[in-house]
Amino acid sequence: MPKVKFGFKNAYYSKITNTAGVISYATPVKLEGAVSMTLSPVGEDVEFYADDSLYFSDITNNGYDGTLELALISEGFAKDILGETEDTNKVLTENAVGVSNPFALLCEFTTDDGAKKFVFYHCTASRPELSASTKSSSKEVKTETLNLKIRPNADAVVKRSTTSTTPANVLSGWYSSVYIPPVEQEDDDGESD
Repeated sequence: MPKVKFGFKNAYYSKITNTAGVISYATPVKLEGAVSMTLSPVGEDVEFYADDSLYFSDITNNGYDGTLELALISEGFAKDILGETEDTNKVLTENAVGVSNPFALLCEFTTDDGAKKFVFYHCTASRPELSASTKSSSKEVKTETLNLKIRPNADAVVKRSTTSTTPANVLSGWYSSVYIPPVEQEDDDGESD
């Protein structure tokens, strides 16, 4: 069981398509140059008072808002997710009426016990800020940051993550496709396995 985390790597995106209400995920594509990710929970406390006391309390889970910092946004991500188009001269165009696409985000934290891998099922990203500065006597790397909104998917799932007992075959195939859990089978007596 991990005790500490100290690294972030292997960020991948998987474009979501919705065909007649059926959600599917494209093969994940690596986002090279993953620097950091910061996510803050989104939701609110619900408190209901009756009989002169707190009668019911709950916390809603509406996912996360945050940032994903990369060395440079890839051209593939700009086209697949941010909605930029490429003409026959291989020039990218950002159009004011371009439509961004939702995606799943896969990544991992490095821990003292190996990798803890995540998949966030329904993400949207806004265009990154553009900034640059002249080169001086030393080179200073400028990164690009995406603002993320991560929301529950149609099944109300926000994310899944591996554990210290996740089977090796699940870990090794984590980035080959978006993880969908196996459907539990019912026994003859009607109980789930």
